[in-house]
Amino acid sequence: MPASRFSQTGNYRTRYRQDQTIFATYAEQASLIVLLLVLLLLPQVLPKTVLRDVNLILIYAVAVLGLNVTTGYTGLINIGQAAFMGVGAYATALAATRWGLPFYAAIPLGGVAGAVVGTIVGLPSLRLKYLYLAVATLAFQVIFDWGVGHSPLLEQGGAISLPTVQAFGVRDSFLNHNVFWYYIILPALVVLALLWRNVLRTKHGRSMIAVRDNDRAAAAMGINPGTAKLTAFMIGSFYAGIAGGLFAYFQKAVVIEDYGLSVSVQFLAMAIVGGLGSVPGSFLGPMFIVGLDRVMEVASQRLGDMNIFPAGVDAATALRPLSFGLAIVLFLMFEPRGLANWWRLSRTYFKKWPFKF
Repeated sequence: MPASRFSQTGNYRTRYRQDQTIFATYAEQASLIVLLLVLLLLPQVLPKTVLRDVNLILIYAVAVLGLNVTTGYTGLINIGQAAFMGVGAYATALAATRWGLPFYAAIPLGGVAGAVVGTIVGLPSLRLKYLYLAVATLAFQVIFDWGVGHSPLLEQGGAISLPTVQAFGVRDSFLNHNVFWYYIILPALVVLALLWRNVLRTKHGRSMIAVRDNDRAAAAMGINPGTAKLTAFMIGSFYAGIAGGLFAYFQKAVVIEDYGLSVSVQFLAMAIVGGLGSVPGSFLGPMFIVGLDRVMEVASQRLGDMNIFPAGVDAATALRPLSFGLAIVLFLMFEPRGLANWWRLSRTYFKKWPFKF
């Protein structure tokens, strides 16, 4: 008698329908449901300061998931993800302030704006690869920073304040701001993650992976590499635009400093640390980097009180870039598959426990 999906020690897929399922076993479905229930109850037990960091992690996870689409699954190096996020943030802010659209219409519009711009910026990927493509996305990051400061649609400095929103009869206020947006950001992240898992099952998702592995072999099999690359840029930029809209409303304002080159490097660090080409890595990377940032913040305060650094030197400014760069180098050297590989190994161990093999 064949073993049930609960008792299998591995994913033994014997049919194409099984290979196309989102979840390989019922245990994965049950674990996801339990995780979602825990996440729904999380705001009731966390302090407000910690819940704010959790909201930032969820927003960054949306942006990193989009970066994983382009860089992790398609192999297109993107150093301008923060700029795409900024396009979505400014489009959302303009739609809310100039057109008076509600947040549930303005945020998707920001995603569409990010997708359109991302598709245009992705055109050089039809002819460029590797470092050359990275420089092209870096150029867009610089153009974005310059364009925001000189755009006639924006005031000097590019700062826009967003109005207070209301959803399901609950109004965003100072007392429940973090809780309010937690229950907006979390469903958005879950929907976007499941959407990408579904895209991976289609020919478009498989085409992106084939182009990443070998674009010439993919072309020989009948795949259009150009279409796959542009699709990757469009989806990745759409996710970045959604993240920008959520971040804009969560911060109650849009400021150009929140979407600079350092933020793009930070997103790239999250993707590398979490694990390129992995959906769980898109969540684990932001958790690690945000947690590391908070640890460095506390450490810099204590080191500043001890007067170790010379006068006029900000300890936080010195330690944060150092910690991010060191984390990237160490993971590339010792665990290039990121925290997602640790998560995979842990799941395999407990799935077979107490047996060693």
